[in-house]
Amino acid sequence: MDEKAFQDYYPDSLSYCYGCGRLNEHGLQIKSYWDGDEGVCMFQPKPYHTALPGFVYGGLIASLIDCHATGTAAAAVYRAEGRPMDSEPPVRFVTGSLHVDYLRPTPIGGMLTLRAIVKQIKWRKVVLEVTLSAGGEITARGEVIVVRMPENMLAS
Repeated sequence: MDEKAFQDYYPDSLSYCYGCGRLNEHGLQIKSYWDGDEGVCMFQPKPYHTALPGFVYGGLIASLIDCHATGTAAAAVYRAEGRPMDSEPPVRFVTGSLHVDYLRPTPIGGMLTLRAIVKQIKWRKVVLEVTLSAGGEITARGEVIVVRMPENMLAS
């Protein structure tokens, strides 16, 4: 994609997360974008992301859902406030609650698609529903409640 991902707007001091930090060379470095009113993320699991031969490790699935939700929440709040994602003060979120339902085994061989829908925005929290699909079939679903990062965590 030519546009900047939500995570590309994170300041350097907040770009080391294992799941979404662009500066974590050992991390997943997921990238999330708008597709209409949904946040979308594509991720290609590596062979070492395995649980059993041929299937994705459930912890990876939870991490993808979690980090995609926090990025989508930030983008949704900027959008709701009518301001660009690089404007001050920064809006960032941490996970308050993560619930994942594993609907069926997720094959490791192809691209995974995550889609996030914002269900509710309040000042301190955002509630999102996230699906993870493989080969066009939803294999996991999550509900994520994220809360605004406290100001002392935003400081560089």
